[in-house]
Amino acid sequence: MVKTFQAYLPPKDRTYSCVHCRAHLASHDELISKSFQGSQGRAYLFNSVVNVACGQAEERVLLTGLHAVADIYCECCKTPLGWKYEHAFESSQKYKEGKYIIELAHMIKENGWD
Repeated sequence: MVKTFQAYLPPKDRTYSCVHCRAHLASHDELISKSFQGSQGRAYLFNSVVNVACGQAEERVLLTGLHAVADIYCECCKTPLGWKYEHAFESSQKYKEGKYIIELAHMIKENGWD
């Protein structure tokens, strides 16, 4: 049986995929920063993602202060991946609004990383 994902990234793009089901999650071109920390270790900040569902936003105190964040999940296998920044209360953190954190433990590199 073949899995059908909601969205496929172009085959020539270097992509990050779900480690559990291989659904495409983000293009390397959408990577903003590799300097983030998730609940399970290192995490990357992306401008946009695909094949991801958002939960309800809630306020959390993170390493950089108070934020409203929504947990994100792989739409294909329902694995928790990280979170989306909905609102930053500190002016220095506003650049994160609308961006996505995906933890490295939940993604793999595919397509042209040689």
